[in-house]
Amino acid sequence: MAIRISRRSKSYDARNNRFTSRYLFLPHSDFGFRITDLGSRFMAFPLSKNPIPQRIVHGTTIEILRTIFPSIILMFIAIPSFALLYSMDEVVVDPAITIKAIGHQWYRTYEYSDYNNFDEQSLTFDSYTIPEDDLELGQSSLLEADNRVVVPAKTHLRIIVTPTDVPHSWAVPSLGVKCDVVPGRLNQISISVQREGVYYGQCSEIYGTNHAFTPIVVEAVPSKDYGSRVSNQLIPQTTGEA
Repeated sequence: MAIRISRRSKSYDARNNRFTSRYLFLPHSDFGFRITDLGSRFMAFPLSKNPIPQRIVHGTTIEILRTIFPSIILMFIAIPSFALLYSMDEVVVDPAITIKAIGHQWYRTYEYSDYNNFDEQSLTFDSYTIPEDDLELGQSSLLEADNRVVVPAKTHLRIIVTPTDVPHSWAVPSLGVKCDVVPGRLNQISISVQREGVYYGQCSEIYGTNHAFTPIVVEAVPSKDYGSRVSNQLIPQTTGEA
């Protein structure tokens, strides 16, 4: 195969701090291959033998059909997909438990709204990240909180999220949950934890210097143990007269 010098180009020599020239070598046979290919096409498809192009290749009808049919298929796929996406955002009509998560800089407050009756005690607690010096054996840094959100397993839950200052995000990837927390709005999501265990999450909205120190810890326990776990965290409700 013949090799020819096509053109010169400059490159930078960092060791000697100067530009150097070099030649680019391109195969000369590439031009010959293209000429041969073009000539063979003229010989195989002359105008005398093919005065009218084949419609299977150049027809307008086939172009329209192969554009419309995939569009129709996509429409049939989109209709159930939209219905599924809409149902995923739907909140359970009658959830067993409602929990309100309030975002702060840089901690969270959780309220179990089902226990906020005037004649009963209210369950409200703050959740802070555990400093590295106070971590116990087996706990993960920047993921462990001093107060976990205890929920019963295999139960429909409603989570209401709102902030008091700046935008936040309530995200637990292992539960498939991520909801933006916008000031002045109440957003809600529905979850149902199918297995007992501890699920970790973090705020995915950058909102300050201690953004990385606001973990989310959800602990799913059996329904029979849920009552005792929640009763240990009950805080007496104090009300004052206006």
